[in-house]
Amino acid sequence: MNKNIRVLVTGADGFIGSHLTELLLELGYKVRALSQYNSFNYWGWLEDIKPSENLEVLSGDIRDPFFCEDISKDVDIIFHLAALIAIPFSYKAPQSYVETNINGTLNICNAALKNSVKRVLVTSTSEVYGTAQYVPINELHPKQPQSPYSASKIGADAMAMSYYNAFKLPVTIVRPFNTFGPRQSARAIIPTIITQIASGVKEIKLGDISPTRDFNYVKDVCKGFVALSDSNLAIGKEVNIASNFEISMVDTLNTIKSIMGSDVKFVTDEQRIRPANSEVFRLWGDNTLIKELTGWKPKYTIKDGLGETIEWFTKPENLKKYKANIYNL
Repeated sequence: MNKNIRVLVTGADGFIGSHLTELLLELGYKVRALSQYNSFNYWGWLEDIKPSENLEVLSGDIRDPFFCEDISKDVDIIFHLAALIAIPFSYKAPQSYVETNINGTLNICNAALKNSVKRVLVTSTSEVYGTAQYVPINELHPKQPQSPYSASKIGADAMAMSYYNAFKLPVTIVRPFNTFGPRQSARAIIPTIITQIASGVKEIKLGDISPTRDFNYVKDVCKGFVALSDSNLAIGKEVNIASNFEISMVDTLNTIKSIMGSDVKFVTDEQRIRPANSEVFRLWGDNTLIKELTGWKPKYTIKDGLGETIEWFTKPENLKKYKANIYNL
């Protein structure tokens, strides 16, 4: 148990952040969970987790440096997950990605430095690598900004690493590949398919389904975060969380169809296809480094993870939270 360790989770109201918050509470951490401020006092997916005396929920915005400095006081570890992540929306609103992803990371790093935070884990994405130049993709793979989103995350990672190099801030860049699971946004392909099949549609509109992805179940990813936070060897490093396995989108979709016993047909929708040089056609992550640093390895196969994900999404109380008939940027 980690009763005396105080952590801040930014983006705790989101998909991965809410699962990480749950795991940290299970492990006995005292968790300060940041939800994006809104006038409804709504805490996103934190609404779905059990109340705990070790959980403090705050509402605010990482774009404000004064706020970030305040919430980072008396914290041992920061798990920085707050970000704008939808790739299609980054084509329409790129400046907001710079303000949230790059400036937000700057604010968190600066706040951590001022408050002498012991560890800062900054969440990256496999999208920074772009289409694989070689596989499996290790941490030395060139960065390729193929969308405004990936460019903003490359910038955020570089900003965080500059604080390690210039100020010795104990930063680790955590780079998950293609996380999926319960609570994921409907903008992602796996929830898109599950929710539409569960809603009874017979034809699903999709973009390009030929690319490959390295899918990782959210519970495995969260354990990777915690493992890296426990490893001093990970300080100053960029570390993949990956399955070391690739599967095509079409094979993933057919696996979902099989598990759900569906005969749905997939149809190409031009508005869902990324610009020509923006699509990432191949992702297959090398997880050698995280294994060496922490001993972490994934426990879930993609089929096992999809089974749990489908079970969650098809519960009526969960399915009703999604608008399956609307294309979500």
